Amino acid sequence: MPAAEGIRSRTALIARVIALGLLALLLIVLGTMWWQSLRPGAYAVTAAAGHGAHGGGPVSVVDLVTDPERPADVAVDLVARTETVRIAGGRAFTGNTLNGSTPGPVIRARQGDLVEVRLRNEDVPEGITLHWHGVDVPAAMDGVAGVTQDAIAPGESFVYRFIADRAGTYWYHSHQVSHRQVIAGLYGALVIDPAAGAEPDVTEVVAAAHTYPDGIRSLGDAGRELRADAEPGDRVRVRVINTDNAPISVWASVPFLVRAVDGTEVNRPTPVEGERVLITAGGRVDVEVRMPRSGGVRVHVPGASVLLGEDAAAAPQPQRQLDLLHYGSLHYGSPEGAGAMPAGFDPAHPDRDFRYEIGRLPGFLDGRPGLWWTVNGRTGTDAAMFPVREGDVVRVTISNASGEVHPMHLHGHHVLVLSRNGVAATGSPWWVDSLNVEHGETYEIAFLADNPGIWMDHCHNLPHAAEGLVAHVVYDGVSTPFLLGHDTGNVPE
Repeated sequence: MPAAEGIRSRTALIARVIALGLLALLLIVLGTMWWQSLRPGAYAVTAAAGHGAHGGGPVSVVDLVTDPERPADVAVDLVARTETVRIAGGRAFTGNTLNGSTPGPVIRARQGDLVEVRLRNEDVPEGITLHWHGVDVPAAMDGVAGVTQDAIAPGESFVYRFIADRAGTYWYHSHQVSHRQVIAGLYGALVIDPAAGAEPDVTEVVAAAHTYPDGIRSLGDAGRELRADAEPGDRVRVRVINTDNAPISVWASVPFLVRAVDGTEVNRPTPVEGERVLITAGGRVDVEVRMPRSGGVRVHVPGASVLLGEDAAAAPQPQRQLDLLHYGSLHYGSPEGAGAMPAGFDPAHPDRDFRYEIGRLPGFLDGRPGLWWTVNGRTGTDAAMFPVREGDVVRVTISNASGEVHPMHLHGHHVLVLSRNGVAATGSPWWVDSLNVEHGETYEIAFLADNPGIWMDHCHNLPHAAEGLVAHVVYDGVSTPFLLGHDTGNVPE
């Protein structure tokens, strides 16, 4: 009996030793993960790509600018402030304004114009920038704090200059602490008319859908109903901008055409009836309606609408969603098609072929425990980098196994959607800068690397970007003098 008790005692001791050893091993692993997740007080975003402390080449992003000697065709001064804001139909809140209002003024230019915007930060304590969402600006003008510039501190100014080279609907917003500042009011619309001017005999309405703090819904500064004059027989183009973090839909009380997506005209659009059009976060869709002989028209987004002409009844949101993968025509010319719309490059023979796999894993982000978004299994300072050379044809396969939808936005480029879940695109060439990727979906996209720089490629649900869902496209030979980290004050997400 004593021998048996001795064996049991030794067994229990061994079990305790093993348990303590496993606990110690777990603590060592967790401690190592925590330590490795810590971001330096100051670091270059390109360091994760193995390009060294400040990137990998003789060309600095600050040198990638528009002709500094050319005079501006459109000059705008913007002043950012912190103040009490009241949106029609909502409660007052402490937010941010541009020139005393939110959204900021609509900036309008003509294709080919040089746009110059002088931004002054009067008193926004965290600093500010402006990113020109969907406009393929030169890298120095991209407005990403810590990557292409330093955040503009209170009392300081920055001048943005770029060519408005693509007609379409765009917008601008802060890219410093963007997950808070955009919601608080630092955004506005940018419309670029064709070189010949706005389309004749078409009434235009800009409708920037936005949700302010406390869930205040608004179209521009008009609250939940934006009114515009229109006469029977008029064609009305409504430029709908989704400035929120989640996808929305647009539909109308009469048949409509989808004229443009993310600033690119749709080839031979056909009438849409009984369907809604999804607009991902950051995306834009231009819809056109023809005013009826009597009565008005409503163009809806969830929780708000544009009222054209006389009062009109609300139209329920359709269950069916228009599939832009097959909308419009791939061909131009005769109805039978005279050839495919050229892309300007051959996506079937890419120079670079990347995978962008979105996931979610437990771990640490800058020392904080949590469940974080990942790109190719990595996050934080180990975020994925996609190296390219100027002139490369780049194909990217984006897959989402994270459990949530992600609106993916590549700065500085428009991308061509090739397929979704293995089904090839057959409609009008679907060019986007913001792409809605649902859980379980896989997209193939392609673009031409024709705009040297260091470019964010991130989720435009801005809290998701702050939680790790960020990668970068890095051109060979391009470096940055700007730094991220808690010692720098630069927090782009």
